Amino acid sequence: MQQVDVAIVGGGPAGSAAGHAAATNGADAVVIEKGVPRADRDGLGPDSTDAAGILDYWVDIMDLGEPVPDHVKHRELNAAEFIGPEDRLELTDTSIDASYPNFGFTMHRARFDDWLRERAEAAGATYRVGEAVGDIESDLSGRPTHTVTLRDGTEFVADYLILADGPQRTVTDGVIGSWLPDSKTEGLETRRANHIAYQEYREFPAELFEDDRIKFWWGHMPGHTAYPWVFPNDGTVARVGLTMPIGLDIDDIDNRSAYPLLQPDDERLPQGGTYIERLLETVYPEYELADFPILEDRGKSNGTETYPISSTRPIESPTDANVAIVGGAMGATSAFHEGGDHVAVRTGKLAGELAATEALGSYNAAWHDAIGSEVRRNCVFADMVRGYEPDDWDHLFSLVDGLTSEDGFTPHEAIYAGWSGTKLFAEYKYRAFTFRNGGYAQVRESDYSIR
Repeated sequence: MQQVDVAIVGGGPAGSAAGHAAATNGADAVVIEKGVPRADRDGLGPDSTDAAGILDYWVDIMDLGEPVPDHVKHRELNAAEFIGPEDRLELTDTSIDASYPNFGFTMHRARFDDWLRERAEAAGATYRVGEAVGDIESDLSGRPTHTVTLRDGTEFVADYLILADGPQRTVTDGVIGSWLPDSKTEGLETRRANHIAYQEYREFPAELFEDDRIKFWWGHMPGHTAYPWVFPNDGTVARVGLTMPIGLDIDDIDNRSAYPLLQPDDERLPQGGTYIERLLETVYPEYELADFPILEDRGKSNGTETYPISSTRPIESPTDANVAIVGGAMGATSAFHEGGDHVAVRTGKLAGELAATEALGSYNAAWHDAIGSEVRRNCVFADMVRGYEPDDWDHLFSLVDGLTSEDGFTPHEAIYAGWSGTKLFAEYKYRAFTFRNGGYAQVRESDYSIR
């Protein structure tokens, strides 16, 4: 049995950031990561891969204290394109104040994870990779302590527990389940609460490769926050992927013909690989699929990756039990914009620092203050587009010039866009108001029964 100040479950961006912050502030911290093999990584590392793009203001949200190194980055970005069946929107500015000089960048996610791990270890944290958590027992009879038992029998007893096990919450649910009423735990069920993302690493013809922009196709496939994307990598390699909800049935789709990536003879919704093939055939009709070969030495497995992402609202942490939930496990990542590395890093950093300084009781207030505007905006937009059909996306893109402030669209732009724009702005402000004072959280700290 080993005594530590802070035990961190999960070694992705949130967990590694927590380990770095805890160790930097003088705590004895251990980061426990079960690890998975990847074709693009030597050894084991976290499984929490995503499309790996960072916008300019996300750099400030992460608050890393140092630049992301060049070897982690793929491409500097100047724009993002949002493409509907008929209309499209190009953004060359996020319209949110940021210190980063460009629109953003794409990056190699495994290298990002490895760099964050190196930072944590250099600060003094212990990183245990290749060993899964078997059990966690919390003793709340006095000052809370937590015994983390690995599957090989190793035990760590910690004063503080940080849960960073990603959106599937394979460990988190078992820890907090008995402290929440059934009405709250039902909303946290993994298969009902998450989307699945799938992507392929494909070589593009040089004349088609756009190295300074990311592209998203909305209204091309059914499902709430379901969309394909293309992210530029090194050379002329791009990640072509998509996000789609779990459990959607084709019989629930009334207007199948409106979706460019559905075909009349589909008896069920296509799998991810089929969607990607249809996207390439639709966008580049003068080319053959063979012109976009999959690079089998990339990604997790044979040039492909499949992973869950959170589509839930965030949850607060039971800090009275000396427990903090961070990153994907707290639902801070977003299926709406496909990503969450920035909020994962920031919440992990906050939890690690506060645990090390024995001030974890202020964690919920701290993360609301640090990422609340970002989370609220994502929750509002995700609710607004629920039920959108292809022509709704076209209509939206024809109205909106971009996100112009932390509160969404400016009144001037909404009125200029006419009645529809004014309604859009009014709806955004109304929904944002309903999420005031942290109302976007689906579990509040008061919901937990700790003692």
